[in-house]
Amino acid sequence: MAQLDPELELYRGLMDQPEQYEDGFDVKTIIGALFIGFVMMPGAIYLGLFVGRDLGPAAEWTTIILFTEVARRSFITLKRQEVYILFYIASALASSSGGLQLAGGVFAGKMWDQYFVRSPAARGLGIAYEIPNWVVPGPDSEALMRRTFFHPDWIYPTAILLLGVILSRLNWFGLGYALFRITSDYERLPFPYAAITAQGSTALAETTTKTETWRWRVFSIGAMAGLAFGAFYIGVPAITGVIMTKPLQLIPIPFVDLTRNTEAVLPAVPTGFVCDLGAIVAGFVVPFWAVVGSFVTAVVTLALNPQLYKMGVLQQWTPGMDTIQTQFANYIDFYFSIGMGTSFAVAAIGIFGILAHFYRNRRADEEGREHEPGTLKGIPGRGDIPLWLAIAMFFVSTLGYVLLCRHLVPNFSILWIIFFGFIFTPLESYVDARMKGLTGQWVRIPMVKEGVIILSGYKGIDIWFAPIPEFDHGARAQQFRVLELTGNKVMSLVKAELLILPIVVLCSVLYWEFIWRLAPIPSVNYPYAQKMWHLSALQRGLWLSATMPGSERQTMFEQAFKWQYVVGGFGFGVVAYNLLAAIRMPTLLVYGVVRGLGQLPHYVFPEMVGALISQYYMIPRFGARRWKQYATVLSAGYACGMGLVGMGSVAFALIGQAVSQMPY
Repeated sequence: MAQLDPELELYRGLMDQPEQYEDGFDVKTIIGALFIGFVMMPGAIYLGLFVGRDLGPAAEWTTIILFTEVARRSFITLKRQEVYILFYIASALASSSGGLQLAGGVFAGKMWDQYFVRSPAARGLGIAYEIPNWVVPGPDSEALMRRTFFHPDWIYPTAILLLGVILSRLNWFGLGYALFRITSDYERLPFPYAAITAQGSTALAETTTKTETWRWRVFSIGAMAGLAFGAFYIGVPAITGVIMTKPLQLIPIPFVDLTRNTEAVLPAVPTGFVCDLGAIVAGFVVPFWAVVGSFVTAVVTLALNPQLYKMGVLQQWTPGMDTIQTQFANYIDFYFSIGMGTSFAVAAIGIFGILAHFYRNRRADEEGREHEPGTLKGIPGRGDIPLWLAIAMFFVSTLGYVLLCRHLVPNFSILWIIFFGFIFTPLESYVDARMKGLTGQWVRIPMVKEGVIILSGYKGIDIWFAPIPEFDHGARAQQFRVLELTGNKVMSLVKAELLILPIVVLCSVLYWEFIWRLAPIPSVNYPYAQKMWHLSALQRGLWLSATMPGSERQTMFEQAFKWQYVVGGFGFGVVAYNLLAAIRMPTLLVYGVVRGLGQLPHYVFPEMVGALISQYYMIPRFGARRWKQYATVLSAGYACGMGLVGMGSVAFALIGQAVSQMPY
């Protein structure tokens, strides 16, 4: 088996293989799903818009806490299988996806689309009226003016959306399960991070029995810290936003922006910091050297950007720009291409590592040496489904995507869609599954779809919105591994998904409709969305401008893509990785550097504080393995505490705003 980074070895033995498997889906999980969908989803939506916080962990742990407390007082025991299925349902219903931290189910993406089609970025690039009506109604549509989903203009986009939801479920389940069987059962990969979620489920299951251990005490400490901090960070602005014209922020959201204050000393450098205690807690959990790599990137940026500005490389930046404007200007001039190159390097390193692993196993077979045995027969009692059925689910759903894309963008070559669905998606997903199985981390092979679209010569922006089946389902293999560690049968997950689908669709459209009618999204009522969505719209427009038809001017993409920087970033990544390996330094530094290129330095510095406390105080005091166990449960408790404050604050805010809309 491939050698793990020493720090990752700590995660291998956090959970033992279960001796028996049970079905964790029952009446309790049905009640939990309804509770999450109808009670917690509006809170998840509101917090995502307000502070950019993913309520996923908070919803998960808050729901489980509630159910375990009810169980204790009813003299009922919750099994860890039931606790994890509750956890999974809460995650699916209340967590966010993508870089916007936008939770709220399947219609969250449509809320972003309604903003983008009318955004200054889309209008400035001349693409607002080019976005197809199967994505979102036009910018002058009455549906957008009235802020409602219940309008005939939304029928076509909604039909395409719901068809995509069904196809995606079949696609990820089929391929994800097949990859789990290959990487976990046959190749016997350790999946070092899979135990983290399983630890939290076990901790809370213990509270309904007489076997309560250290997990509950650590979880409670984290929850109290989250409650105390959340009262100031979320509670005060959420409540004052109802009774005042502008929310009172005792702690700035999303960050303190110092860029204009430091531009004379640090030109073209986005400076500032976040005041979120959660960033420090994250530093406890994320591998130390990965955080160090991100910190190195942030420090180098502080020193490098002024020099690049003087050399004329950073041409877009001008004095007076804030953090968001500075970040995007630098992104176009330099970091877009550098980040692309370093991502390619990490992807190449991962693929090379996989090939080397296969080569070592083959040599071991030829020489008669032993290596980790494996089987595809499944494990008795786990409720495995036939592999051929999983592959058939993937094949049928991918074929559905191909036909749907053919209908929506008939002028784009169907061969490319077939390539992505049947060749690229399985390949990248397998590479990701193996990397997560070996190291717990992976950086996707970047810009493949974007490169194909641009180099194909296709003109028009509709292709960027088409549901091209270019997916990475590698994380699903790890998800099935967590399911296994908690002693759940595979059918538990199937039943949970069948329950989630109608709830998430119904609750998503109802609550987004309600919140959208209260106030425009984004607006001053939602400070995070108002500040950060503009940056996301600019970055999105960068890609769309690459295929704009009939334009003689240089597109924003052409301004940003510089092959010399791409090659330089690739060379840096490869050389740095091999150099660190040669001097026996942790290669997680390279992953951290790539991770840091995509982050504002505002978030990196407090995370580094947490990592230093973890490495130089907590580990010497408790021991490395014990502290990593503490840290994962502490982080879960903190998320729960923040969630409790958030839910109470959001309930007050939503009721207050709803009442203020009434004419009497």
